[in-house]
Amino acid sequence: DHPVTIDHVEIHSTRDFDEVAKSLESALPPIDPTIIQALASGDLDAAERRIGDTSLFIFLKRDHGALLRIAGQSRRALQFEIGNPLTATKMTRHQLEAALYAPLRVILFENDTGGCTFAYDRPSSLFGQFSDERVAEVARRLDEELQAALLRSAQ
Repeated sequence: DHPVTIDHVEIHSTRDFDEVAKSLESALPPIDPTIIQALASGDLDAAERRIGDTSLFIFLKRDHGALLRIAGQSRRALQFEIGNPLTATKMTRHQLEAALYAPLRVILFENDTGGCTFAYDRPSSLFGQFSDERVAEVARRLDEELQAALLRSAQ
């Protein structure tokens, strides 16, 4: 066991929650299941063709706001799993435990000022705990790609 320091990031927007959510979902496509199938069968060429130039995909979207109804709260909140399966394997081939954080989790929620907020943990801080420069290099690129996508969606 060893302590890990995580950098938590928040990106605030004055835009409407639904506009920001739609912007993110139009910027990042859902993962095509045939990509995962191609990788699972060892067909890297087919997976790379399907991925093309897309750096990030939405693997999953959960309506966390709906879950808050059991606590009597009515608040919009969406949790996204975002990543790229080829990017993930560039880390997990060296440190399998990196799969704990790939794909990355991002939450978009209504904030108290009438806008919304993206919150996530900086990939380089999550993956930095593995003390492997090969993983860290990929994670630093993820820092940039994820932040850019979220900033574009928030503005």
